[in-house]
Amino acid sequence: MEISVIVPVFNEEENLPELTDQLISVLRPLKKSFEILFVDDGSKDRSAEILKSFSQKYPEILFIRLNRNYGQHSAILCGFHHAKGEILVTLDADLQNPPSEIPKLLKKMEEGFEVVGGYRQSRQDSILRRIPSYFVAKITSKLVQVPLKDYGCMLRAYKKSLVQAILSSEEVSTYIPALANSYASSVAEVPVLHSARRRGESKYNLLKLLHLNFDLMTSFSLLPIQLIGIAGVIISLTGILFSLFLLGMRLIKGSEWAVQGVFTLFGILFFFVGLQVLAIGMMGEYIGRIYQEVRRRPRYRIQEIVSSKREGV
Repeated sequence: MEISVIVPVFNEEENLPELTDQLISVLRPLKKSFEILFVDDGSKDRSAEILKSFSQKYPEILFIRLNRNYGQHSAILCGFHHAKGEILVTLDADLQNPPSEIPKLLKKMEEGFEVVGGYRQSRQDSILRRIPSYFVAKITSKLVQVPLKDYGCMLRAYKKSLVQAILSSEEVSTYIPALANSYASSVAEVPVLHSARRRGESKYNLLKLLHLNFDLMTSFSLLPIQLIGIAGVIISLTGILFSLFLLGMRLIKGSEWAVQGVFTLFGILFFFVGLQVLAIGMMGEYIGRIYQEVRRRPRYRIQEIVSSKREGV
C-alpha cells in the first residue's frame, strides 16, 4: 500500500457523499495503491450509516467507528494505527480543503520530506476563527521550534516511519501536527486552496480554539509555569520596593498620608491574590496532566470496523 488517507468524521452526513466521490476521483488516476480510512468519532447523525455503506461499495474504503466522541486527534491516531500506506495523508471531512490538493502534498513528499503540511491561502473562515489560529501557529512554532505559517490546517502528509514514532508516544493529550514536527528531520509547507464551509457546522468554536492554545503550551513546554515563577520574583521585588516607598512617605508626610493610600494597598493585595490563584491553577493543570498520564487509559475504543476488502481488521 502506497497511500493512506485518514479522514476523522463527526456529524458530517451532508458532506460525505461529495467528499467520497472527490477522493476516489483524485486518488484513482494517481496509479498508486491507496486506501481511505474514515474514522467516525461518535457521530450523532447518519454519518456512520453512510460510511458503512460506502465501505461495502468501495474496496478502497475502510470504515472505523468509535463508540463515542474522543476528539479529532484521537480519531486520527486511530486511523494511523490501522493505516497500511507508506505515506499517510490527513484530511478534514468538511470539504474546506478540497481532496484535489492531495497530489500537491504527495509531489512535495517525493523530495524527501518527512512531513508536508498545507497552509490555507485566502482563508474563508471568520475573523473569530482566524485570530486564534494565528496565535496557535505562532505559539506552536516557538514551542516546537519549527516555524510554519499554518499549524491548524489538517491537510497534511506524513511518512510511515514518522507516524510509527508518533504512535509510540503514549501521552494522553496529543496535538498531532506539533508532535510530528517535533520528531521530523525535514518539514515543508505547500499552499492549498481553502473555501467556506457550505454544509454542516464547524466543530471548533472560539472556546475550543483557546483551549487548544492552552493545551499546546502545557503539552510541549514548561514555559507558562516558568513565566509565572519569573513574574513572582519580579512582583515580590516590586512589592518590597513599594513597601519601602510607603514607609519612607509615612515618615516624611506623617500617618495621614498613609491612610490615604489604603485603596492602593487593597489594589496591590488583590493583584497578588490574583497572581497566586493563577499560579495555583497553572500548577493544577500540570498536576492534572500527570494524573491523566499515570492512569494509562486508552485514547479511544473501537465499536466496529467494516471493509469489503481487508481481512482480519
